[in-house]
Amino acid sequence: MGIKTTRWESAEHLETEEDIQLYFEACIEEAGDDPAFILHALSVIARARNMSQIARDAGLTREGLYKALSPEGNPTFSTVVKIAKALGLQITVQTPRQPPSNNQLHATSDAGA
Repeated sequence: MGIKTTRWESAEHLETEEDIQLYFEACIEEAGDDPAFILHALSVIARARNMSQIARDAGLTREGLYKALSPEGNPTFSTVVKIAKALGLQITVQTPRQPPSNNQLHATSDAGA
């Protein structure tokens, strides 16, 4: 008798705000320079919630949200930020944890911008 498997659906396991935050942080860290990975993470989080409500909160149609988060989607950065905000997330930028190489500019994180 063979082993029966089922498809893993990450959205089914994102039950709390902490689950969602930790999942998104892990995806950002794992994504490296792959923006499609981050869009997929946002899609998983949106599926864990109410897609129609997320679309309304982001100022998109439901179909527009699905399209933006699809593998074929190519949303603008502004759309990604709106979706993240509708999901209760904030996208931030920080300096790398590793020391800069000789060809990188040297800056401190305390510098005023």
